[in-house]
Parts: sequence; structure tokens; C-alpha cells
Amino acid sequence: MKQGTRTNTVIDAIQRKINSRALKPGEKLPSIRGFAATMQVSPSTVVEAYDRLAADGTIYARRGAGFYVAPLIQPFAVAKVGPELDRAVDPFWVSRQSLDAATDALKPGCGWLPADWMPHNQMRQALRSVGRAEDALLADYGSTKGADNLRRLLARQFIDEGLNTGPDQILLTPSGTQAIDLICRFLLRPGDTVLVDDPCYFNFQALLRAHQVNFVTVPYGKNGPDVDQFEQALIQHKPSLYITNSALHNPTGATLSPQVAHKILNLATTHDMVIIEDDIFAAFEPAPSPRLVAMDGLDRVIRVGSFSKTLSASVRCGYIVARPDWIEALVDLQVATNFGGPSPLAAELIYSVLSSGSYRKHMEALRSRLDTCRSEVAAKLAALGIEPWLMPRGGFYLWCSLPGGVDSADLAKAALAGSMVLAPGNVFSVPQSMGGFMRFNVSQMQDPQVCETLERVLRTVRSGIG
Repeated sequence: MKQGTRTNTVIDAIQRKINSRALKPGEKLPSIRGFAATMQVSPSTVVEAYDRLAADGTIYARRGAGFYVAPLIQPFAVAKVGPELDRAVDPFWVSRQSLDAATDALKPGCGWLPADWMPHNQMRQALRSVGRAEDALLADYGSTKGADNLRRLLARQFIDEGLNTGPDQILLTPSGTQAIDLICRFLLRPGDTVLVDDPCYFNFQALLRAHQVNFVTVPYGKNGPDVDQFEQALIQHKPSLYITNSALHNPTGATLSPQVAHKILNLATTHDMVIIEDDIFAAFEPAPSPRLVAMDGLDRVIRVGSFSKTLSASVRCGYIVARPDWIEALVDLQVATNFGGPSPLAAELIYSVLSSGSYRKHMEALRSRLDTCRSEVAAKLAALGIEPWLMPRGGFYLWCSLPGGVDSADLAKAALAGSMVLAPGNVFSVPQSMGGFMRFNVSQMQDPQVCETLERVLRTVRSGIG
């Protein structure tokens, strides 16, 4: 019998004694050696079992006196994890429903790839390597800018995208979202005005609202934001910040054209506006598209990104690329708010995978798989009267228009009752102008039940309209 199995056997025996009242609250447990003899296991097995029972509060230790049954306490009432059917369809809708959904729920509205699409073999190999690292990596805080080896690797990769920068202009952060939050803390004050796309990534809205700023929106087209309306927004509202995705825009999948990119940068310079370019989907492009940060040369454009979409959402690490004086200020701010950047363990794991030849092969295979998947899912959706707004050149999102009269929020609520999480259009829209759209994650639509459920709830919602 394995050690873990023996330990569980001892734990079960103690819990049976407590449940049957053979051991009562406050009563002393058998000695370690005595119970080891009774259970015919080693004393170390009993020690491990007692420690685990003490950790979950079933028993407690008295120094020098042994272990005792904990007092009978009403268990802490934890809210049931699962979909909140009556929750408002707001910018938190998709995040809350996706993160709290049961493991067997259908999640075509979530923002990540299925677990079996991720490079687990490479991650496990990296974990084994980190397990043999020096004690300092396992115990100490990291440096203020984050792991030097990962920052150097990122700097070399950025050169291939036309961004000539060094590791000192890169700051590692605990996540991509925290990278944006850090920049907002640095640049914004309550009451400032921020420009966002319509539609835009819903968590931009949620995060910016936490900073108590005002929103101005500009329609986002197939080549980027509407330049004329962009200029009018800058003249009329004087936003201090614009936040966007250039590569594979979320949720539309559109790509910024060089002409639009040049006009945006000229307007930003004229009107003294800073731009945050969230490049989290860059690795999914078949070839690099125009980048505001590369064209700008890190003057007023800040690049952020992370590895949650390509490697692991469990091993969190983000980054900021900005001009040197801003990086120095952001370092101080990160020390003040987080006492450093990401976990050195996380940074080392990511460096280990990114620096291996297997990562390039993983991304090549992933892009190819997604190309096929997008086409297949688009055909299935079209059969339901759901049409992609455009076919993206990469990534895993399809931004789709729904059949006439169907409101995406109504459809999402009906789907949630059937254990399926969708991403309705208005969670991506500050002016609530996208009620007839839905964002679909094609990688999460391989299960035939997704389209079957979608067809059923679509029929139900349409019958209510009629």
C-alpha cells in the first residue's frame, strides 16, 4: 500500500471515530505510536494524518500534550459555486460565470483555450527543472523588475516584431490585468477621461471603473477605430488615455491597418494622449501586424501582455514595456502595492518553456488547429443564422451577429440555465450598442452539445419574440 493511501486510511479511521462520537470534542486522540500499532502503519504515517486533520481544523495540537478533537463548530457557510442566473449582464458577467462554472459546463463564452490544448508536457518538464533549482528561487522575493533572463528573452523576441528595446524597459508583473491596473494607478486620477473602443474587452471597463474615470467610446471597424470619430472624441473630450488591442482585437478579431495606425499615433501626439496597447493575442497571428508601440518607439505607447492564453492561466505573469522613466516610476509603484513583481517561480517556469524549441512548435500547431476550428465553427453557426462579422486572421474568437430580433443578453441568460456560458455583445459595449452580437470562443465549441444547446435556446428565445 502506498504512503498516501495509508495516510488516507488513518484519516478515515479518525473521522469515523469522531462522526460516531467514539471520540468527542475536546477528547485526546490516541498517541502516535499507539495508533500506529493499532493501524499497523508507521508512526510517520500517523504524524502525516494528524497534521492533515489539524490543518483542516478537525483536530488541534497542544504543545507537549498531544492531539485533541476540535470543538464542534457550525461549518462556515460558503456560497454554492455555480452560475448566478439572476446576475445583471454587465462587464463582470462573462468573467464571473466562466470562472465559477462547473467543470463540466459548456463555455463557448470564456476567454481561454481548453486545458488539453495547452503545452502540459513542457510545463511539467519545467516544473521538474524548477524543483531542482537553488533554495533562493523557492523561498526569496524576486527582483523589482522581475527575472532578468525572462526580460532579456522578451527583449530579443520584440526585436523580431520591430520593437527595439532592452530588458531595462521591461517590467514583469503578477498578471496582464495587474499590468494595466499598475499603469492606470500611475497615469490616471478620478474624473479623468479614457477612450475605449466600441466594442472593447469587457474587463477594460471593469478595471477602469475601479479607477473612477469617465469613458468615451469610438466605433471599432474592420481596420481599426473610426479615425474621424477618434479625432472628434479627442477634440471634444480630451481623454488622457486610450486602451486597445491592435493584434486580433478582442472581441472582434479585427487587425489594425498601417494607415489607421499612423493616423492614431499622429492624433495621440497632437492631443498629448497616452496609449496602452494590450498585445496578449500577438502570438496567435500568422505574421506580425502593425504595432502602435513599434511605430511609436515607446514615446507615448505602452505595451502590455501576458502568457495566460498560450501557456497557462494558472502560472500568472504579465509584463509592461515602456520608456525608461515610466518603467522606473512603475517599479516604485509596484513595490509599494505588491512588494515586487510576479512570483520568481512563475517567471522561471515561463522562461523555461519560452526558451525551448518546443514552444515555437506548440504555437505553430495551435495556429493551424485554430484555423481549421474557426472555419468549422463558422459553418455550424451559419446554419443557425449566426454570422461572423469578419473571419479573423488568427486567434480563437468569432464576433457574430445574431438572427434578427434576438438580444444576446436574453440568449446568454437562457443558455446559462442550460449550463452553458455565453459572452453577450453588450458586456463589450460601454454605450450598450452591441445587443445583437455575441462573441464565441471556437476552441471551446468542439463538443456537439454546444451547438445543440445553442440551437435549442435560440429557438426558445425566438419563440418568445414571436
